[in-house]
This record gives sequence, structure tokens and C-alpha cells, in this order.
Amino acid sequence: MASAIVDGLVANNPKQGSEIACYSASGISAAALAARTQIVHVSDLPELLENADLVVIAFKPQHLGSADSRLAELTRGKIVLSILAAKTLDHLARVFPHARNIVRTMPNTPSSIGAGITGWTARSELTAEDRKQVIQLLGSIGREIEVPETKIDALMGVSGCGPAYVFEFTGALRDAGIAGGLTSEEAEQLAVETVLGSARLMARSDKSPEDLRNEVTSPNGTTHAGLQVLEKANFRDTMKAVVAAAKARSEELANGA
Repeated sequence: MASAIVDGLVANNPKQGSEIACYSASGISAAALAARTQIVHVSDLPELLENADLVVIAFKPQHLGSADSRLAELTRGKIVLSILAAKTLDHLARVFPHARNIVRTMPNTPSSIGAGITGWTARSELTAEDRKQVIQLLGSIGREIEVPETKIDALMGVSGCGPAYVFEFTGALRDAGIAGGLTSEEAEQLAVETVLGSARLMARSDKSPEDLRNEVTSPNGTTHAGLQVLEKANFRDTMKAVVAAAKARSEELANGA
């Protein structure tokens, strides 16, 4: 995800590459990122953070507790933006106690192609300039939405995990097409393009998903017949249960379970 952010920032402003620096403990991933994007690769934390104003934390969440103790002082007065799943603002504040502000984010995998949606929340009220900086960074990988931290776990269940549910639905639609007599290639192309086109239509329309659904559905027609099956299978209740399960697991992980 850090690579996606860098890709988005550099794509929007190629000259900005010289203002972005990266570091990794092994040096391998950071060196590869720098070579690919022409940003600056540094070999130690003091060099990375000396002139930084905003610091993106993108290592594995389980490494937060064992993070380099120097980070507490090195991030003094800076904005710390975390993309670590399930790590709360309180968790982050223990590691970055002197940060100017801490921003917790939850991006999703479409961010890797600039088509993501990132939920975020800040530990304290951002200044106008800091807010602009955060929104510009998150906007480099798609769209962003600010929510209270109490809603982050629910957001995780919808947008964080949601791509997996869309992929699963698409695969199921493909398999249903194969069962109906299409070749696997035909079914996959039809399923993928249908999901893609429908998503674009929803994004560009001011109508609700239900209104768009109704426009496709003729009384007692083919679409109506299929929707009846979904209704009998309690499709919407199933999706509520899916998101609730993801939300509950996110809460467990946040509490160290």
C-alpha cells in the first residue's frame, strides 16, 4: 500500500519524487521502491525523518509493539499517518507520543490502481494546512472519507474487506454462467465486465442502487426471476452477517485477540 501511495503521488506530480523518502529495516523493499519511482532511499531513520513533516507508517501491524524506540523522538512535531490494520489511535500514540497529530487510515486494495476508498480519522482536530496535506496524500490513491474512530471497524467490514466480497460475487457469477453453458473464458469476461460497468454506472449516477436495480427489472421478467431467488436466500441478511463478522473480528484484533 505504501508503494501505491508513492505511485499516486508521483503520477500526480513527478517533481514531487525528490521530496519523498523511504526506509525499510532490511533496505531491500525500500531500495526497490526508490529504483522504480525515483524517490529518495535512505539507510537509517534519522536521515529519513530529519526533514520530514508527514510520516507514513506502513510496516506490518504486528511489528508496532517492537518498533524502533527512536521513533518516539524522531517523529516529534510531525504528522504520523498509519495504514496499519486494527491499530487504534491509542496504540499508535504509545509509539508516537510526541507527534503533532496521528491519522489512522483504512485503505483498500483498489488503491493500488488509484481507484480506492480510504476511511480515516485523526487523533485531534487537524489544522487547515494539515488537513489539506492528509487529503492530498489519500487522494493520490482514490477517494477518502473521514469518520469517527468508533466507525472504523464497520468501515473495515464494508470497504476494507468489500473488494474480497465483490471478487467472490464475480467468481460466483462466472461459475453460474459456466453452469448455464458458457465457456469459462466467455463467462469470466461477461462477469467481470458486468461488475465493472455496473460499478461505473452507480458511481456516475445520482440514483440509488435500488433505483438502478429497478430500472433493469421488468415485472415477471428474467431479472425479476433471478432477484426472487436472491430474496428467498436472504441475500441482504447474509451480507449484513458478512459485514458484522468482519467488524467483530476487526474489533477483536484491535483489542489484541
